[in-house]
This record gives sequence, C-alpha cells and structure tokens, in this order.
Amino acid sequence: MPRLLPTLLLLCLAFNAQADSYITRLLNKPVPGGVAVIDLGTAAQAPKAFFDGKPVLVVREQQNWRAIVGLPLTQKPGAARITTGDQRSLGFMVGSKHYPEQHITLKNNRQVNPNPADLKRFEVELAEQLKAYRSFSPGTPSNLLLDKPVNGPLSSRFGVRRFFNGEERNPHAGLDFAVPAGTPIKTPAAGKVILIGNYFFNGNTVFVDHGQGFISMFCHMSKIDVKVGQDLARGAVVGRVGMTGRATGPHMHWNVSLNDARVDPAIFIGAFQP
Repeated sequence: MPRLLPTLLLLCLAFNAQADSYITRLLNKPVPGGVAVIDLGTAAQAPKAFFDGKPVLVVREQQNWRAIVGLPLTQKPGAARITTGDQRSLGFMVGSKHYPEQHITLKNNRQVNPNPADLKRFEVELAEQLKAYRSFSPGTPSNLLLDKPVNGPLSSRFGVRRFFNGEERNPHAGLDFAVPAGTPIKTPAAGKVILIGNYFFNGNTVFVDHGQGFISMFCHMSKIDVKVGQDLARGAVVGRVGMTGRATGPHMHWNVSLNDARVDPAIFIGAFQP
C-alpha cells in the first residue's frame, strides 16, 4: 500500500477535477520546520519562486502552479512572503509550534564537546553538506507523498530540542526510526546521489536529490550501497542501518530539505503531529 499511494497522488493530480487543492491539504503545514503551499496561478510556463532569496520547488496541480516552500526551524511565526520571477510578492502566515525536549547520554564526550582537531574536521564536513543541501536541479520530483525509507517505529521526532550530557545542542533535524542494524534503507522518491561521506557527527551519510531542492539525507549507516552521480528509482536501496557517528544505538536517521531548510519528514509520510 505505501508504494501505491504516490501513484494515486500523481493520478489525482492529472485526472481528478475535484483534487485541485490536494497538494495543499497534504503538505500545507506552515509552522517553523514545516511547509507552506502557495498558489502561483495558471501561467503557461512554470513560474519561478524564491523564499529568503533561495529558489523554491514549483509543481503543477491541475491548471495551477504551486510553490512548495520549506520553513526552517528558525522561522519566526507571523507574516512571511515569497517572490516570483515576474516580480510578484505573495504573502502567507506562519503559525507557531512547540517542540519537546530530549535528553541523551553519550559515553564519548568528544561527541558533545569536540576537541580542536574534531572541530576543524567538522567545519570542513559541514561546508560540504551545506553545499549539497543548497543544490537545485531542474527536474520535478517523482512523488511528493514519500515512502518511509524503512518500516519501523519512530524513536525521535523532528524538531526536538536535544540535550547531550546535559548540554543543549542543535534541534533534531530529521526523523529517527528504531530498526535493527543492517536493515536496508530505501530512497522515498526517485533521485540522484549527490554526496557521500563519513562524517564526525553523522557517520556514513548519503544525500539524494529528488529535484528542485527537494533532498533526502540518510546518516549513521553501517554500509553505503550507492555512488555519487548514481540515478535511483523510488525504493532503491541506498545503504544499511547502523550507528556510525554520534549515535547511542542502531537507527535510521532521515532528513528532508526544501530550499535549504530542514523540514519535518513526517509531513511527507502522513505522520505530522500539529
């Protein structure tokens, strides 16, 4: 059934006259760490849209174009705007959302307070990963209702304020699934592998570009089964679950990014919690 739902979505967008606002109902969660869906009208050609100066994913639904805007966790509630290539400015409202706390104990204190060599390594790795998140390829994503990369219970949700050994660090930027080491991780939509690395915090990591700044990142993997530049069909195995990097046990960590904003992957699998 999970693999059937994206197909049904595409059929609805193409043929169902009553599904004009389907994408809005599915994805519009305009809160920090969420997604705003904005109507761009019925132009003959795909309009361009920008949020905070960054290009935004645009898809067609029936006769209308929709901007699918990622809102970072740092986004302040209140009025916000996107701009378009034809000089329009379109406003929308961002609501508020409370994210809970999570306290984690790590045996390796360097994963909480890295030494100077660790920090130097991290700075290089961070720049490499931010460059990947800012990629913007022209292709339209194969599906917006995503498959789960693994089948298993959620062990940590997006946006949780994280405390390691009592010290607050960046909020959790993805979803964690509690599944055994070695479990295959499958890409939730077609895409291209744009980055592979073994990183200080993330361990073995793969970035998959689904098109127009819509990017998945998987980390803490025990094994990587793909190469940079490889085209992947939806459901292709990218690697295996592990606990490399900063991890207390085997799990699958999955980030989703839109226009260089990390957003809640639960929105795209029907598991968002208001």
